[in-house]
Amino acid sequence: MNNQDTMPKKNLLSFQLNLKDFEKATDDEKLQQVRMSESTTFFKDGMRRLRKNKIAMASLSIIILIALIVTFVPMVYPYTYEQQLGVAQGKRIDKTYNNLAPFEYGETELARIANGEKIFPHIFGTDASGRDYAIRVIYGGRISLLVGFFAAIIVLIIGIVYGSIAGYFGGRVDLFMMRIVDIIYSLPDMLMIILFSVVLKQTLTPAIEGTTLAKMGTDMISIFIVFAILYWVGMARLVRGQILSIKQQEYVLAARSLGAKPKRIIQKHLLPNCMSVIIISTALQIPSAIFTESYLSFLGLGVSIPMPSLGSLASDALAGIYTYPYRLIIPAISIWLIVLSFNLLGDGLRDAFDPKLKK
Repeated sequence: MNNQDTMPKKNLLSFQLNLKDFEKATDDEKLQQVRMSESTTFFKDGMRRLRKNKIAMASLSIIILIALIVTFVPMVYPYTYEQQLGVAQGKRIDKTYNNLAPFEYGETELARIANGEKIFPHIFGTDASGRDYAIRVIYGGRISLLVGFFAAIIVLIIGIVYGSIAGYFGGRVDLFMMRIVDIIYSLPDMLMIILFSVVLKQTLTPAIEGTTLAKMGTDMISIFIVFAILYWVGMARLVRGQILSIKQQEYVLAARSLGAKPKRIIQKHLLPNCMSVIIISTALQIPSAIFTESYLSFLGLGVSIPMPSLGSLASDALAGIYTYPYRLIIPAISIWLIVLSFNLLGDGLRDAFDPKLKK
């Protein structure tokens, strides 16, 4: 006889309970249930995927390390970026400080070391004016990061406001605003920077004299103005395109029918759904701005002397490229490392926050 014939058949209408259904869950089953019921947000979910990207996290660590170095090292470093060693009361008293190789000392310092005094070494040597090269590279990195973040903030604010207004209202408003964007796209940025540098040098120099802005110089201020005029159009187009695609969704129409004002709809409903595009575009704007500032400083349109920039340091090193090649290699590697780290981080943010790339 078959074993299945001997097993009692379960009556579907029976009130008899199966005790196996009431057994305690195992620890693994409880943990799985906790994971399944864990609530998350768009930002938390994106950051979770970003932390799994080893290249992006390594790039973020490098950026944080560079930011800490350029912020705190000048506070304790014994030399300043404009200090000319071997100069007293405006007169050169020791010419041996000029063009020192890495970890070399001037004659005055060697005499002090012979007397038992401890002297902090010149890690990257000195330049042709006897200024410590390491602190100048550190300040150059600070300028690059400041320009990158400041440019990203300008692009973020102007691009979001302009693009959201054009995308939400549409029609003639959108047509008029986008034609302005097309006109701005046609303007050559290099020519605009040179033009602003010439004009602002005559008008702003007396106004900023004696202020903190005077250290930056009119050339750097003109770069910021050009970023505010030219570089936000890409962000505006991206935000406009996103809003055009989602403003016909049911929740937006429901908010309109309830009498919500356009400002509230944009802030509460439209922009939060554009965050992936905004985050990715902002992250990729930073290395673009850093590279732009570097090559403009290389051409002599960056920060004013004596404040250094990585681009201006590379430009100054061309005169002695065969005698002191490390002066060109060090700022070039610094620019490469900063730009590469931000680009890799931007790629990681795109992979983490772009919903189209979710698996």
